[in-house]
Amino acid sequence: MKIFITRHGETTMNANNLISGRTDVELTEKGVQQAIETGKKLKDCGIRRIICSPMRRAQHTARIIAEQIGFDPAWIETDGRLIEQDYGTFEGQIWNLDFQANKGQFAKCYPGGESQMKVAGRTYPLLDELKAAGGAPTLLVCHGGVIRVMRTYFEDMTNDEFTSYAMQNCGVLEYDL
Repeated sequence: MKIFITRHGETTMNANNLISGRTDVELTEKGVQQAIETGKKLKDCGIRRIICSPMRRAQHTARIIAEQIGFDPAWIETDGRLIEQDYGTFEGQIWNLDFQANKGQFAKCYPGGESQMKVAGRTYPLLDELKAAGGAPTLLVCHGGVIRVMRTYFEDMTNDEFTSYAMQNCGVLEYDL
């Protein structure tokens, strides 16, 4: 089974280099255009299932992609396990070195937030369920922090590779599940 994973389109927080975890913001016009382009790229991939984070930026991205690939947006599934990581006290701050350093503390929660291991604890079971079910190509629409963790399900990487990875808005990863 093919699985595609994409990050939502750009938001104002992304454009202003602000840390955005659980702040529920909308896409910018650039984010809308990114989603359109991603949908065009995915048009011939045979996607028959879309599962999305409950956050507005991901939901909007998923709807746009669905329209581009000829998938009825009413069939988009929402799964709370795909919600962005809780960055606690870093939320809304300008991206900084303390935030980056915290990414390497896998078992430690961001102050007032969630650890990388907790993100893995909620996303790995989703991937296991999809693998067990098999079926048609599936698209997951979610967030950068979640995608960073989900990559470790498919790829071995060093701590430095993990902490330095940043998916671009509407970037796409493709895996065999």
